[in-house]
Amino acid sequence: MKLLKNTEHVRLGSVCSKIGSGATPRGGDGVYIDAGTAIIRSQNVYNGIFETAGLAYLTEQHAEQLKGVTVESRDVLLNITGDSVARCCQVPDSVLPARVNQHVSIIRPNEEKLLPEFLCYYLVSPLMQKYLLSRAGSGGTRKALTKGMIKDFEVPKPSIIIQQKIVDTLSAYDNLIENNRRRIQLLEQSARLLYKEWFVNLRFPGHEHTNIIDGVPEGWERKPLCEIGDITMGQSPNSIYYNVDANGLPFHQGVSNFGVRFPSHETYCTVQGRIAEPGDILFSVRAPVGRINITPDKIVIGRGLAAIRSSCSQQNFLFYALKSFFFKEDMMGGGAIFAAITKKDLYGVELVQPTDKIVAMFMAHVLPIDIQIANLQQTIENLAKARDLLLPKLMNGEIAV
Repeated sequence: MKLLKNTEHVRLGSVCSKIGSGATPRGGDGVYIDAGTAIIRSQNVYNGIFETAGLAYLTEQHAEQLKGVTVESRDVLLNITGDSVARCCQVPDSVLPARVNQHVSIIRPNEEKLLPEFLCYYLVSPLMQKYLLSRAGSGGTRKALTKGMIKDFEVPKPSIIIQQKIVDTLSAYDNLIENNRRRIQLLEQSARLLYKEWFVNLRFPGHEHTNIIDGVPEGWERKPLCEIGDITMGQSPNSIYYNVDANGLPFHQGVSNFGVRFPSHETYCTVQGRIAEPGDILFSVRAPVGRINITPDKIVIGRGLAAIRSSCSQQNFLFYALKSFFFKEDMMGGGAIFAAITKKDLYGVELVQPTDKIVAMFMAHVLPIDIQIANLQQTIENLAKARDLLLPKLMNGEIAV
């Protein structure tokens, strides 16, 4: 597939020193530790973004077993299987030393011929993403990009000077996007710290004069989630109704397109099944259990998600309550680890429900933060759209660099 007119194209395999994926160490997730050599999985790779949430680590022994897929600085990472297939980014140096598992391929271009940054921009361009997704779905029931397919990709090879100019232009947008992402993370962290101070450490306004009864302040209650919120469990329509052409409603059935707070849309569905309305909390019920986003749009949800809405107009509070309870992927508030959570489990999740007065005070603090986060997210989307419109024009030579 050729995006650049009047430009030499070559097989990707002919300009790379390495193309290859790794493996999951013997023992699976049970061998992961809290620090060591990083093992990069598909959940860490987003288009143009490396997501550190959920990053796992290996012991020296297990890292040595995977030394053949050692990740090096500036390597391009490409998801090659499953719902996140075709997502692509570069590894940040801060993650190294690292290995990849069997769902992620390392692509290491010869930098004298093809800049890794240029290749990454090419692979995440909208037209190339559409092509990759179509290729991934052509070989069977499971989406996959094989090593042979990747080697045979036709990629443009303009001069290094032109490649660098294109990278410099596009990276200016990405730097602004990343700055806004960091601001969102800091704002959310401040709100979560306030929640922890008030409702976990119990240092809320007036706590000095409030009695603690059975572990909760007087007037507060412990309630199951089903009494606090309305819950819709997802159900996946037949895949014949899925498309990537924006026909129908956005469709999500897992965390593949989750962001810092809001998901991005990649797949659409032409039949309406289980619906999440704008503002609903999206909750992953399959590994990684407990990942949370908020949908800004009406979407169809599949079996890997549930949609939750406060039944008493306390949505902002409920969001932070769930974030606190599911404080770590796959781990609930009591420390129990789950590969999946059933409808019964989710309905029975017990949360502390303070008095309406305290909740209202908390929401008055966090609402301006949440509005600012939503505005920053809109800025990110506008920058991404501008970059994506510019990218093919730069690639095609319609705009001189």
